[in-house]
Amino acid sequence: MTRADIDLQVQLGRLQLPNPILVASGTFGYAREMEAFVDLKRLGGIIPKTITKEPRKGNPPLRTVETAAGLLNSIGLDNDGMEQFIVHILPYLAELGVPILASIAGRNQTEFVELAERLSHASTTSGQASLAGIELNISCPNVSHGVDFGTDPIQCERLVAACRAASALPIVAKLTPNVTSICDMARAASAGGADAIALINTCLGMAIDWRGRRPRLGNVLGGLSGPAIKPIALRCVWQAAQATKTAIIGIGGIASVDDCMEFFVAGASAVQLGTVNFYNPRATMDVLDALPDALAEAGVLSVADVVGTLQVIPS
Repeated sequence: MTRADIDLQVQLGRLQLPNPILVASGTFGYAREMEAFVDLKRLGGIIPKTITKEPRKGNPPLRTVETAAGLLNSIGLDNDGMEQFIVHILPYLAELGVPILASIAGRNQTEFVELAERLSHASTTSGQASLAGIELNISCPNVSHGVDFGTDPIQCERLVAACRAASALPIVAKLTPNVTSICDMARAASAGGADAIALINTCLGMAIDWRGRRPRLGNVLGGLSGPAIKPIALRCVWQAAQATKTAIIGIGGIASVDDCMEFFVAGASAVQLGTVNFYNPRATMDVLDALPDALAEAGVLSVADVVGTLQVIPS
C-alpha cells in the first residue's frame, strides 16, 4: 500500500468533499486573508465566518483572551450582513474551486429560512453552483438567543427541516456542547434532515482579572476553543456517532494529523481545524501532507474505512 492508493474523498449525506480537512467558521476570515499561508485549492472545504441577515457590529472589547491551552472569544458574530456577503464575498469564494459552506445564524427560524433560501438562490443564479452547502450556526454562545435552537431538540429538528425545505443545498447543523445530552440534539438534527452534524462549537466560559475585580471579556462570557476542549469534542463525537447514522464533522482542538485520526476513529467522517489557524496558519497543509501516511499506517485505503472503528471493551 502506498500514498497513491489512499482515497481521501468523503461523502457527508448529499455533500461530497475531495478530502476531510476543512477550516472552521470564524477562524479563517473569508479565505482571502489566508492566501499567503495556505494553498486554498487543497482544502476539503472552507466555512467562512458566520453571516446574519443584517450587519452586526459584534460584542464590545475585549473580544479575545488567551487561556491555558485555549482561546476564549466573544466576537458576537461581527459581520457585514447577507447582501454584502452575496455581492462582495461569494464571487471571490466561488472562484477558488473549493467546496464552500456558508455559515448562517438567525434570531429566529424565519431568519434562518430566509438566509438559507436567499443563499440557495444566489448560489445558482449564475447557472453554476457557487456554494456546496449551508452550515446552520445554532450553537454560538456569544450572542443573545445564539444557542436556543441548539439546546432544544424540538426547535432544532423544526429548524433543520425548515431550512432543508427552503434550500436545495446540503445542510450541516453545528451543535453546542453546552447541553445535557448531545445524543438528543444529534438525533434531532438527524430527524430534521441534516446531511451532516458538526460538533462541537465552543464551550461557554469566562476569564477574570481578580486584581481589577472585573471580567476580562467585554461581554463577560465567551466561547472556549483550542486544545483544552479536545477531550470534550471527542466525547461528543463518539456519543453522537452512537446515537445517529448521520455523518459527523468533528471540531475542537484539532491541530495535527494524530488529532484528525482520533476524531475519525471516534466517528467523524471529516474535521474542521479552527483555533490552530491563529497560531499555525499552515496547519491544514501539514495535516494534508501527513494524512495519506497516517491512513496507510492504519491499514486502510480510505477515510471511510477508519471512521467509527474505536474498540470499546464492555465493562
